[in-house]
Amino acid sequence: MARWAIGDVHGCYRSVRALVARAEIAAGDRLWFVGDLVNRGPRSLETLRYVADLGGRATIVLGNHDLHFLARAAGVAEARKHDVLEELLAAPDLDALVNWLIQRPLLSIEGKDVLVHSGVLASWSLADAIVRARRTEAALRSEAGTLYLEAFRPTARAPGHVPGLDPEILADLRVFTLMRTVDATGEPTYDYTGPLASLPAGHWPWFDSPRRAAGAARIVCGHWAALGLLVRDDLAALDTGCAWGGKLTALRLEDGRIEQVENLDR
Repeated sequence: MARWAIGDVHGCYRSVRALVARAEIAAGDRLWFVGDLVNRGPRSLETLRYVADLGGRATIVLGNHDLHFLARAAGVAEARKHDVLEELLAAPDLDALVNWLIQRPLLSIEGKDVLVHSGVLASWSLADAIVRARRTEAALRSEAGTLYLEAFRPTARAPGHVPGLDPEILADLRVFTLMRTVDATGEPTYDYTGPLASLPAGHWPWFDSPRRAAGAARIVCGHWAALGLLVRDDLAALDTGCAWGGKLTALRLEDGRIEQVENLDR
């Protein structure tokens, strides 16, 4: 039984179905999704139904676009310029899909592989990351969950002090779903979205921050489309920009086999 990690789908339903067929993923194989199942692409409803119907075969972590969808469904976020969520928000099974999605984790670990949408701070051990993820997940599912969704910003702008909310939980939520770079002190920065070659002075990709406490773990992630495919012993970055006209990528975790399809949803 193999595990296939799949990059940011972003509502590209035809593309993900074609990728599964191209890779000849067997019925017993498992699929790991790095988050951002919805938005940007045109078929978020079909995508969410498809992945939910996979049941225990699928492991999904929440991405920033998934959180934005949950905030819109809860009525605490406005539509953004490039949102493609109206069909999903009008679906007759919206409540069931929301209830399913909010139960997905922010981080999942199996062996040395750590699945997360954007990344893990270098200063965090795996034990730290797990504790922070579980605490943040519990907050999202609590009575205050809509307040956390309202305060979360799927952009570079950090929220200010929000009365009644734990600022550390909000900060951790941003790390798990928005981080791309860090500064010289190892603190996350959120204002850069471009390629590595144009990284501003004083910034580093989060995964090259020195003294990573996660040890031999391999972080499997997405979120950074301009980074593109980057696979090495300690990292599998799989966002290859499908929703922006790029490709959708799958990586077989056991042996490193890579399969890709062009965007079929444009």
